[in-house]
Amino acid sequence: MLLSQLKQTVSSPENLAKEPGYDYDLAIVGGGIVGLTLASALKDSGLRVVLIEAKEQSAAVAKGQAYAIHLISSRIWQGIGVWDKIRPGIEKFQQVRMSDADHPGIVEFYTTDLGEQDLGYVAEHQALLQPLQEFVRECGNVTYLCPALVIDKQYYPDAVAIDIKMGEQRQTIRTKLLVAADGARSPIRSSSGIKTRGWQYWQSCIVAFVKPEKSHNHTAYEKFWSSGPLAILPLPGNRCRIVWTAPHEEAKAICALDDEQFLAELTKRYGNQMGKLELQGDRFIFPVQLMQSDKYVLPRLALVGDAAHTCHPVGGQGLNLGIRDAAALAQVLQAAHTTGKDIGDIRILQRYERWRKRENLTILGFTDLLDRMFSNNFLLLVILRRFGLSMMRRLPFIKVFALKLMVGFLGKTPQLAQNQP
Repeated sequence: MLLSQLKQTVSSPENLAKEPGYDYDLAIVGGGIVGLTLASALKDSGLRVVLIEAKEQSAAVAKGQAYAIHLISSRIWQGIGVWDKIRPGIEKFQQVRMSDADHPGIVEFYTTDLGEQDLGYVAEHQALLQPLQEFVRECGNVTYLCPALVIDKQYYPDAVAIDIKMGEQRQTIRTKLLVAADGARSPIRSSSGIKTRGWQYWQSCIVAFVKPEKSHNHTAYEKFWSSGPLAILPLPGNRCRIVWTAPHEEAKAICALDDEQFLAELTKRYGNQMGKLELQGDRFIFPVQLMQSDKYVLPRLALVGDAAHTCHPVGGQGLNLGIRDAAALAQVLQAAHTTGKDIGDIRILQRYERWRKRENLTILGFTDLLDRMFSNNFLLLVILRRFGLSMMRRLPFIKVFALKLMVGFLGKTPQLAQNQP
């Protein structure tokens, strides 16, 4: 049997009763950060979970990316019990400085604005993925198929049949629910007939690591230039992650510069507050898009993370929205299972959709507005946005409201994230 021959099966949940006609209660396709978070959140649910990931674990961990981690995300991981594994490998930030290009009217956010010890964190991809993978290995109700490819699926009124290929072997598993956590180009979403709405921006993002001469002092920066926002995020080892947005052709030209020229251009926008910059590692460029799925759920199917939505990188919202999706879906599924209800029933899944779709759309609209308001030189908009920044500096309640929106404190809080220190 294929499952008995897996080299990277995390656990074999013999201790859970196997319901006749089903191999698992739910299958999660996509073993990235969001898929792993969902599997981890269901560890004590009594549900039998299979997590299907196409990439080798070593290849997934090696992905060169970094993320801003909001307080709500850290609390979700605290509630799951994985935060203590994640925290040592990431960096905190305790101050955010937001400005319109080099205009002197800077808005500063402090921990005292929220009454918290930190305002958020910054983590490289591997610093999140590896602890989550290790945590899932310890979940007795989760089977981790990696590498494994979904080659077909068939929906039935009471189940989903999923054809899986591992090497030269194939097997069909039956589950009550299929969860797509397989990214913005989700094959599961596309083949299930769910349409999306949105657009490609006129901008691309350049990402790079730099090491400044002076300490970053646990400070994050968001500088809005007419070409697009520039984020500077602190990392362990006194390094920083640069997320530099510019029109496509300009971004390509910048990315093609040699290291010395690239750093010279970066310093013009970055400033000299941290002294000389040293470029570390490769630079990457990717296009920016906004996307919202028409539906997050169908009978026997739910979308989470980038499979459901993507947004502009300003404010570092993307991954955090996906983590909240995972926590919300886990809460809905566990509540349904506890009361003996069918977790694949569309009426159950619509509770998750109603919860997350509106909140995500709010953030997508907020990030889009920020980018369009600041990425231009129209005189009226320049006056309006600088007036808005001035009001944030003078009226603390406006600043606190904006900060709560950015860190996820204004939406419905998943139970996992409640009452966490």
